[in-house]
Amino acid sequence: MADKVLIYSRFPKTMMARFAERFELLDTGGKPAREVFSADDLGGIRAVLTAGGTPLEGEAMDLFPKLGAIVCYGTGYDGVDLKAAASRNIAVGHSPGANAASVADIAMTLMLATTRRILVADQYVRSGDWAASKQSPMMRPQAGMPGRRIGVYGMGEIGRKIAARCAAFESEVGYFSRTRYDLPYQYFPSLEALAEWCSVLMIAVRAGADTQHVVNADILRRLGADGYVVNISRGSVIDEKALVAALTDKTIAAAGLDVFEREPHAPDALTALPNVVFAPHIGGHTLESHVAMQNCVLANLTAFFEGKPLPFEVKKA
Repeated sequence: MADKVLIYSRFPKTMMARFAERFELLDTGGKPAREVFSADDLGGIRAVLTAGGTPLEGEAMDLFPKLGAIVCYGTGYDGVDLKAAASRNIAVGHSPGANAASVADIAMTLMLATTRRILVADQYVRSGDWAASKQSPMMRPQAGMPGRRIGVYGMGEIGRKIAARCAAFESEVGYFSRTRYDLPYQYFPSLEALAEWCSVLMIAVRAGADTQHVVNADILRRLGADGYVVNISRGSVIDEKALVAALTDKTIAAAGLDVFEREPHAPDALTALPNVVFAPHIGGHTLESHVAMQNCVLANLTAFFEGKPLPFEVKKA
């Protein structure tokens, strides 16, 4: 009999196909588990597969009295109450670095789209204004990448790949992280200092209580009127109300966002603004990234059911 795994979050069935070959999947379709399965069904569950951002607290864990492993599909695990899991002897796994390259790529895409005003340029062509030689103040020359100061907030796997890509564009790179690393980039002692220095702030920090709304009105003010912010981490890191205000009153120039506080609902106050480029949380959504993340999930689940430690267990803080 195949080992049972409860699919706690809503995932496309195509993303679960490889897991279905190895395990018996009980798919909630993103609905509360008690609405989909009986107490007897849930009572035998030993492993749960979830999206890292989906809230999974102690009360939910208690629905599964035999639960021993929570495996997150992807790098993030901010939705999982790690203390509650530890107190219940539940191991938590994820896919560290599996999607780092594709997330770094979308960060660069958003940065270039905002700084070079690609959406404006696209409309300039589509509208016929270019062909008609109509002048547009939005098409005035913008600063390029060589010599531009890029600040990377968070120097994990994704942050390092962003930094390397920015350096290849002949930009100056600085960073702030909880840990100072031996890297060829300028280190800043605080996020405030980094924001004062850079013209583009790349947010690549892990979400958590310590980063909730850390990019606030003060940080945006320090970034300045010629500054840009790009967020590919979690929407909770930016104070969205402060961001809307900063974009509206030109405290900063523009923003590129792949993540939002309450996904999939980007607030109307943001989507109404012309100086923002959006993506629907697709940073890690490439074929290669999904294969890599699935490999980590399979390795974690297989090890758990074999009574071994998770090879990609979330490191204790």
